[in-house]
Amino acid sequence: MPTSTLTVLSGASRGLGLSLARQALAAGHQLITLARSELQLDAPQGAHQHLQVDLASAEGAQQAAKALQALLSQTQAQRYVLINNAGTVDPVGQASHLLDAQAITQALQLNVASVMSLTAAFLQGAPQDAQRQVLNISSGAGRKPVSGWAVYGSSKAALDFYTQTLKLENPELAVCSLAPGVVDTDMQGHIRSQSRDQFPNLNRFIDLHQQGQLSSPDETAERILRHLDSPAFGQHILDDIRHYE
Repeated sequence: MPTSTLTVLSGASRGLGLSLARQALAAGHQLITLARSELQLDAPQGAHQHLQVDLASAEGAQQAAKALQALLSQTQAQRYVLINNAGTVDPVGQASHLLDAQAITQALQLNVASVMSLTAAFLQGAPQDAQRQVLNISSGAGRKPVSGWAVYGSSKAALDFYTQTLKLENPELAVCSLAPGVVDTDMQGHIRSQSRDQFPNLNRFIDLHQQGQLSSPDETAERILRHLDSPAFGQHILDDIRHYE
């Protein structure tokens, strides 16, 4: 008897990704996670498989894609979900100071190129006759420029464009590039640690934190999974979870 839902989730070891992983398991999903670190989750026997990979390297992403495709080819489910959640906000800095080509390359590899590789592996590994959904975690920064986030915003804009192309090529596929809002994660703490010279919007993020206006990872994960279960998922290729409050 096929499993009802099998979910593939990158960036699952902390923050929003960890909340998504725990809630997907609680909802009865079979789960395949990908992250740089080891990940032990409270899951029924055989319900969780983890691939420890570095998606910020081209070699790591290629190995992950091959391993994922092989795993998926051995599964049976009625519904397959891919959540591309792994990402980085670094390097933060004014465009005139972005001289670290390696940091830029790693960010684009993680935020964009690895998504393309994992999605291709997912589409080739998951059965064509099953329900298939692809959710890319994007950002409002990819839709409106933010000073200091030239790399991050550019990568998310590229992710949005890729998602639209994916839908164009696969009309039957339910796809969405979703902005999750401002979530209280380690990434937000890292953003608040930046210098004002390189990130002029620093005060805004400090104020959001001090005023308790950040969404919790658990709350955001619950809303994302509920949206994935809704007929509304995929109706808008570029979307924002805050539209569904």
